[in-house]
Amino acid sequence: MAAQILKHSRQRDAIYAFLMTRKDHPTADVVYSHLRKDFPNISLGTVYRNLTLLSEIGQIRRLRLGDGVDHFDADITPHYHFLCSRCGSVIDLKMDNIDYINQLADVGFDGQIAGNITYFYGLCGKCTKEAGEDACDRTG
Repeated sequence: MAAQILKHSRQRDAIYAFLMTRKDHPTADVVYSHLRKDFPNISLGTVYRNLTLLSEIGQIRRLRLGDGVDHFDADITPHYHFLCSRCGSVIDLKMDNIDYINQLADVGFDGQIAGNITYFYGLCGKCTKEAGEDACDRTG
């Protein structure tokens, strides 16, 4: 079967260009809201189909972080993510590669480990500060 040739799409180009400007890993809804300024007739379904296509061809990364919505990242280099359990922000973590956990997981496992998806969660810096201020307000 021959490889499918991808037809050029101004909307897809605009989606990718928008993601390249973002570090906050937007959802399809955020991308859709932004694109409606330049493409007033675009549908959320079109945005989601294009995001799915871009992730399937490896141009962007789809993140499923357990918060019930897909987030999208134009940075496809290997890196890890943090999800704030209070405000929902998704932040890139700058840290050394931890792929050695594949070997740790393989110990005592009779299958074959192909990889891992790792994300971290807790409170981001802003929410940690706000939580500390809230605690001070209650005790002060």
